[in-house]
Amino acid sequence: MKFSVFTASTPDWTPQEAATTLAAQGWDGIEWRVTDQADAEQPGFWAGNRSSWPMTGLEASLPEIARITRDAGLEYSGIGGYQRCDDHTGVERMLAATAELGARQVRVTMPPLGGIGGTDYRELFSGARADLEWVAERAAAHGVRALVELHHKTITSSASAAIRLVDGLDPAAVGVIHDLGNLLIEGHEDHLAGFQMLGEYLAHVHVKNVAWRETGTDGFDGSTVWQEDWATLRAGQADVSAYLRALVAHGYDGWITVEDFSTTLPLAERTADNLAFLRAALAVELEAVGASAASRSGAEAARV
Repeated sequence: MKFSVFTASTPDWTPQEAATTLAAQGWDGIEWRVTDQADAEQPGFWAGNRSSWPMTGLEASLPEIARITRDAGLEYSGIGGYQRCDDHTGVERMLAATAELGARQVRVTMPPLGGIGGTDYRELFSGARADLEWVAERAAAHGVRALVELHHKTITSSASAAIRLVDGLDPAAVGVIHDLGNLLIEGHEDHLAGFQMLGEYLAHVHVKNVAWRETGTDGFDGSTVWQEDWATLRAGQADVSAYLRALVAHGYDGWITVEDFSTTLPLAERTADNLAFLRAALAVELEAVGASAASRSGAEAARV
């Protein structure tokens, strides 16, 4: 597996700083955030993010994106797009940009639950499927892959929902991003079962962590009200090591892209610690697999 960082989670750094720092820390790749965002007095994950590239005028930025990525010696794990599947003009531009960069795959977002005016889920799902059929054709034409993310409060919060949406489409043109942190908020299913459900559509993995905390506000009957909150990979409720174990068991050997929205550690410490933790955890899981294989081989030899 290879490790990268989604620049939504590096708001303090310019693109040059992000690429240079991540490369120096030993990351294999980068996933650039591309979106028009609001200005902010202080850099934030969603507004004023200095590591983001604007969608407006994106084509003019492509040479600079390519130069910064290339000079840092990083690969693209993909492009973090925000164009919704029914925005055909925007999706076409993102597909073309991904192809020009040689980034291979790009996220295309799905409708939020309720849509506009409380649209029925079935109607949203049917419309998204029709849009995704168009997206698949255009992605194939550009030689790239469009990715559907498992994301809370959208029509594809789970692997079960996502496979219903993409089933029958060309898996070389459409794939799914499995997201550990998002599934803690909504859509959690057994990880290995989820990977198996997605099968050849499992194209990419995002890793972040979440902790549910008491809000301090009681419900109408005095019941406890809980709210999700971003947490470090080490401290959240998801067992990241178990997640990697399931990926190894499934035979996944693609990108692991981190988007850590916790703020306990300064940014540079956070990214460095995440890489150290993931590499150590993966090494343990791979060693366990190797030991298990050796044990089975020895047992088989003894029976001969």
